[in-house]
Amino acid sequence: MIQTRTKTLTLEQFLNLPETKPASEYINGKIIQKPMPQVKHSAIQGELVTVINGVVKPQRIAWAFPELRCTFGGRSIVPDVAVFTWNRIPLDENGDIANIFPTHPDWTIEILSPDPNQTKVISNILHCLDAGCQMGWLIDPAEKSVFVYPIGQQPMVLQAPEQLLPTPEFMSDFNLKLGELFNWLKPGTLFP
Repeated sequence: MIQTRTKTLTLEQFLNLPETKPASEYINGKIIQKPMPQVKHSAIQGELVTVINGVVKPQRIAWAFPELRCTFGGRSIVPDVAVFTWNRIPLDENGDIANIFPTHPDWTIEILSPDPNQTKVISNILHCLDAGCQMGWLIDPAEKSVFVYPIGQQPMVLQAPEQLLPTPEFMSDFNLKLGELFNWLKPGTLFP
């Protein structure tokens, strides 16, 4: 169940609050707590981060982060997976990866839980695209489908197991079929 605080705070006030578990997001002046992820959500999220990073991180193309707070365009959101191209990863004064990411991801991935607000999730994907994100995915484990939101194009839905999932241009070496994604939910399945 998503909890919403009724008192309106500024973005700056929100960012000074302690983190919640699960994370809270700041959207249109309201604080909305994300639902607690369940096992299917966590399994897909964990495998996606591992598989994406296995393809792009060694070559310093991009880096995938689970549950990373991204603050930009008047919102502070926490995508299930946020992928940043290497040259856009914020650094601190020591040249280390920054603790705060005041920018949009290059690829945002959301995974529906049984009780999420789909409107809020889609709104966050569209907010990322409006800011310059290259692509968004909305994964629905219950329906075994993925809605793909490419920047500047019509969204598409993939439902056939043999369909290759579209990815942003910087992910050209990443090939994953819809069926492979949902096979991660079967114990004992070998992962790519």
